[in-house]
Amino acid sequence: MIAILTDSTCDIPDDLIEEFDIQVIPQYVIWGEEQFQDRIDLQPVDFYQRLVKDATRPTTSQATVGDFLNAIQHAVEKGASQSIILTVSSAMSGTFQMATTAAQKAPIPVTVIDSKGPSMSLGWQVLAAARARNNGADLADIVNTVKAVREQLVQVVAMETLEYLQKGGRIGDAAKWVGTLLKVRPVVSINHQTGRVEPAGLARTQKGAINMLCEKFFDRLKQQGQLRIAVLHGNAFDEAQDLAEKIRKEFDPVELLINITGPVLGINTGPGALALCGYSTG
Repeated sequence: MIAILTDSTCDIPDDLIEEFDIQVIPQYVIWGEEQFQDRIDLQPVDFYQRLVKDATRPTTSQATVGDFLNAIQHAVEKGASQSIILTVSSAMSGTFQMATTAAQKAPIPVTVIDSKGPSMSLGWQVLAAARARNNGADLADIVNTVKAVREQLVQVVAMETLEYLQKGGRIGDAAKWVGTLLKVRPVVSINHQTGRVEPAGLARTQKGAINMLCEKFFDRLKQQGQLRIAVLHGNAFDEAQDLAEKIRKEFDPVELLINITGPVLGINTGPGALALCGYSTG
């Protein structure tokens, strides 16, 4: 049995995590003197509500080697003879290195994959791995399936401000905007080859940012075949649902997910952010 493990930045909806028996290792949020496990003892809605009120800026810490080893051991106890760990982009976090070190110490063979992205960029690859496994694929086929998905992925994020991305240290190539922004809404994308954030555009209004988000996303998305799309949001449920309904009517994707971005990523994107992440299949 091949166990599928990932970290909590994957933003996969809970029902799919349960359905595909995906083991999620939590990252950490450090808030003053408090430390929380991402999505376990700090839930997304509570996080965003506190973020806008608390003057103390939270930080993050990646899951440890010990956390990954404990998760691998749990998988072994459930009958796993090998495992795949997929992590958030190594250009954004040390999680990949922690998982790689754990793999070297594990009692079973463990393959570690750098997803080259955050949120559902990671999540779609994890789901592809789990679905391939459930369809009887061997390890090599699963790895190839994940790679094929990663090569098709598009992720675009519209934020209310660049402040959180800048202070969170995950600004990547969008750093060129720093010092030039006056009440504009940045739109960024993820480069799935480098795993870095790249600037995509600037908008003056929320409507303009959402329009730009959709335009940039669908311009880059190869629309032949079946579309799998996720709408992510920073505690902006109504806006996310409206966007999802628009996409459903216009593009009729075979799979359309809506989920709130977790605390570890929300520290960087801030309240009110909206993102689209998806790919097309054959």
